[in-house]
Amino acid sequence: MLADDVVDCHVLVIGSGGAGVRAAIEASQHGDTVLISKTIVGKGGCTTMAEGGFNAVLRDEDSCGIHYEDTMKGGAYLNDPALVDILVKEAPLRMGDLVKWGAVFDFTDMDEVAQRPFGGQRFPRTCYAGDRTGHEMMTTLVEKLDGTDVATLQEYTVIDLLKDGDRVIGAMALDERGDLVLLKADSTILATGGGTKVYDISTNSSSGTGDGYAIGYRAGAELIDMEMIQFHPTGAVFPYDARGRLVTEAVRGEGGVLKNSRGERFMQKYDPQRMELSTRDVVARAIATEILEGRGTPNGGVYLDVTHLPREQIESRLPVMLEQFLKFGVDIRTTPMEVAPTAHHIMGGLRITPECRTTLPGLFACGEVAGGVHGANRLGGNALAETQVFGRRAGAAAGKEEKRQKRIDIEQVRRQEERLDRFLAGTKSPSRVRMMLQQAMWEGAGIFRNATDLKRTLAAVHVLADKPLCAKTSRNLAECCIVQNMCLTASLICRLALVREESRGAHVRKDVTQSHDAEHSPFAHTFISKKGQGIERKGGAA
Repeated sequence: MLADDVVDCHVLVIGSGGAGVRAAIEASQHGDTVLISKTIVGKGGCTTMAEGGFNAVLRDEDSCGIHYEDTMKGGAYLNDPALVDILVKEAPLRMGDLVKWGAVFDFTDMDEVAQRPFGGQRFPRTCYAGDRTGHEMMTTLVEKLDGTDVATLQEYTVIDLLKDGDRVIGAMALDERGDLVLLKADSTILATGGGTKVYDISTNSSSGTGDGYAIGYRAGAELIDMEMIQFHPTGAVFPYDARGRLVTEAVRGEGGVLKNSRGERFMQKYDPQRMELSTRDVVARAIATEILEGRGTPNGGVYLDVTHLPREQIESRLPVMLEQFLKFGVDIRTTPMEVAPTAHHIMGGLRITPECRTTLPGLFACGEVAGGVHGANRLGGNALAETQVFGRRAGAAAGKEEKRQKRIDIEQVRRQEERLDRFLAGTKSPSRVRMMLQQAMWEGAGIFRNATDLKRTLAAVHVLADKPLCAKTSRNLAECCIVQNMCLTASLICRLALVREESRGAHVRKDVTQSHDAEHSPFAHTFISKKGQGIERKGGAA
């Protein structure tokens, strides 16, 4: 065998965020499970960074039906209805799991899980642990994982999937030394998170590089709606190295208001009913418009003001935000924050069934790498719920797959080793290529789009993808693979942004005139695979 090591298991879970860890916990009940992560389990990914909360219907005045309607409307009716129905019905159960396993959420005086209002929702249904909800969830999940028989491989980078014919039978990975490892599995779960690090300004951690989208596409899976990129309305704008750092929606949920440089509460012009608690796509475009039209702050943002709130409320409900801005030299109890939109979440991803099956046998997907749940715009608080609902479903379905003989195609492994050898002989700095890619995507595939800019950006991405990346040692091989994944993910975004010739949710085409609104759009999902690309029309594919 060409590889240095071979691991065999029943279920292989790729990714160690909220969805991956939940999937592994569930799968472990059905057989040998391996969880592989390019970071330290529980430390990387976006779940542990998530501040705002977890949406779940817990009060009699709320209902799953209303949560469903809010999610569909917020997603510009591009969501998969079956997936949304599952999300809203099972989110309360998965919240119950976390509490039972020891998660410390905020509680009311009535001994009920506390809930705050979030944008685009008619009831306060966002459960929270201050503004460190994701961290609390991950602490709880990792403790639960430690009580299972799941084997963990940390700081291993999956570089491609293994296939036997059309069936996925595991993956190829690089360990921390850059040695190739083969992992055979009866079923494989992609839970690799998002990829908005393809943009210059992003809330994602350094691991949000779109690996799962690229790995799935190369293996032959179909992806949908990759053009749908959520730009979170409020990211920090200074200091320079903190650009894009998330300023949680909880700030607005607690009563924070947005003002331009004239002191005007400008959301009155864009959504007078919901104001700062409008959906993220609306708020992000409003902030971007204020800045573009010259009403921005000296640092290129707008003001997010909580100075009118009681100090005790800020200190108890927004402790992370308070601490973060104090490090920047800003006391949010007395001084407004300056914020601007930042790339945050990819709503599209691998097409999945309610059991999280992709279009490839043996391959499952859950969490941000999967598409269909959020449609054209995600409601804040739905992502953490998604990790638990669909993480559990993926783990259960993958675990119930039958055991199989798994034949490794030696030629597939040989091609991968030839790829790695090319990196060792390459000449271009991967960090330089990464920076050029991020700048190109920010300038040409951002909040406001047109065909000319998208085509220019796509051409630039293709040029960057062809660069002969250089790994100075075997320990740098993973970086080269990741930068190639970023280029592929960026190209998928641009290609489908060109296919969708309408404005919908987070995707705004300034060069397109349309008479329909989102609810009455004739279009459904965009789709792309090695077999081709296109856009579905309601009732059939175009």
